[in-house]
Amino acid sequence: MSKLHQGLTNPALMLRALARWGNRVAFSGYGGSFTYAQCWDLVGRYQAVMQGAGASRGQRIALLNANRAEAWLANIAAQGLGLCATSLHPLGAYEDQQFILEDAAIDYLFVDAENYLERGAELVVATPRLQKTFTLGPAAYGLDIRAAADDAGAVSPVILCQPDDDGMLGYTGGTTGKSKGAMRRHHSFVAMTNAVMADFEWPEDIVYLAVAPISHVGGTKIPPTLLRGGRVHMHHGFNPEAVLNDIGMERISATLLVPTMVNMLLDQPKLDSADLSSLELLMYGAAPMSPTRLLEGLERIGPVFCQLYGQTEGYPLTVLRKGDHNKDDPGLFAACGHPCTSVQVALLDEDGNEVPVGEVGEICAQAPQVMDEYWQRPEQTAETLANGWLHTGDMAFADERGFLYIVDRKKDMIITGGFNVFPREIEDVLTTDQNAATAAVIGVPDDKWGEAVKAVVIPRPGAEIDVDALIQRVRDAKGAVQAPKSVDIVEEIPLTPLGKPDKKALRETYWAGQGRRVG
Repeated sequence: MSKLHQGLTNPALMLRALARWGNRVAFSGYGGSFTYAQCWDLVGRYQAVMQGAGASRGQRIALLNANRAEAWLANIAAQGLGLCATSLHPLGAYEDQQFILEDAAIDYLFVDAENYLERGAELVVATPRLQKTFTLGPAAYGLDIRAAADDAGAVSPVILCQPDDDGMLGYTGGTTGKSKGAMRRHHSFVAMTNAVMADFEWPEDIVYLAVAPISHVGGTKIPPTLLRGGRVHMHHGFNPEAVLNDIGMERISATLLVPTMVNMLLDQPKLDSADLSSLELLMYGAAPMSPTRLLEGLERIGPVFCQLYGQTEGYPLTVLRKGDHNKDDPGLFAACGHPCTSVQVALLDEDGNEVPVGEVGEICAQAPQVMDEYWQRPEQTAETLANGWLHTGDMAFADERGFLYIVDRKKDMIITGGFNVFPREIEDVLTTDQNAATAAVIGVPDDKWGEAVKAVVIPRPGAEIDVDALIQRVRDAKGAVQAPKSVDIVEEIPLTPLGKPDKKALRETYWAGQGRRVG
């Protein structure tokens, strides 16, 4: 075997775990309960169905699903056959999902028909390039993979992929809001799992509550759980009371929440009476979090908080461990963490030189879990991976101990409730209103969302803006996540010397004295 093909693939690693733990329960909660042995069996059956439909190594599959074991296992089955998998965000707008299907050259679509029946139908009609659609549950379109798997009979799973095959194509975005596919080959995927295993303070007995979408960062905690013989308890959507109830009833020991979810737990009246004695690790990240609310969380939930930092192009990069969340050293609450074991971090200036301790530079990283490239975007790949470094676009300074403190994003992206929002997309929708002359969109501090989307709009002369209608316009076009939480009607917006809205000056109006950091 050549050196190029040495090492593990993600499905090989996962199937090894499924074979090891036999009759232990691997998944519970939403979507049903499955033992490890049942999961191993389902992967083989799903592969038989996919191969019968023509799926083969080098092709591509996209998955639209809620948090449920069957969808995760279908992903593993497809990867094992050598397909590259792309997860569609379950809260994503139709236009964004359809763009991904075309941009990623998707051959097969998997739809959780029990939750996304209508959206799946829309995507199928709009994407004639699809060779086959697999549905979880009956639908008027596609093949019901659950029923077909029952008919397939028992068949052992196979591993046809190689470590340097395309394994996962995860879509992120740029400053214009156009999605970019970050390609991970299997060696990078496995390195990500190894880093999460090594640098996160996992409990001895893992019962992981998967409440954040498993299509994205919430799913990166499933492999470590299964490798340790733990159990993944699925939730469909976030209900703070249900989360508190299940932490006690299911003896949850670990979970991942975006700061918005943490804030909602803190605001839940039943928090102080909830049984949280089993919870040992509460991972948070993907958005700014108020240090005041973090301190409240430590006092009311316990010393279980661990902050994660990374991005689709490279994850994880840093971690702020439980011991770093020290109420006697609250200055560290503003840090995004210390570099993970496998990560080399440098803060670089515009010329690529490392800045001195205490000065601000762009966070740049080298690590085996960094993406291989942007799919079919060589110029953006060259820019983001210039000189062998992943350029994150986040500006930070480091202290003498090596802790990183993000001060601002290099670009104007807004992170609200753990989701990335791109201002220009929203501005383009706002200015389709005949009464709006100019619009600028920024993120403003918000205790619940970390950052809230705010639109600042100049009306046309003599016109009046219907704020509710304007917000609904964005919601209809782009989805609820991108809809502004508030709209300010103003007479003027500060401009740069080039005549563009000066968003830095605009943000300062709302962020004055607040500081800005990303978790």
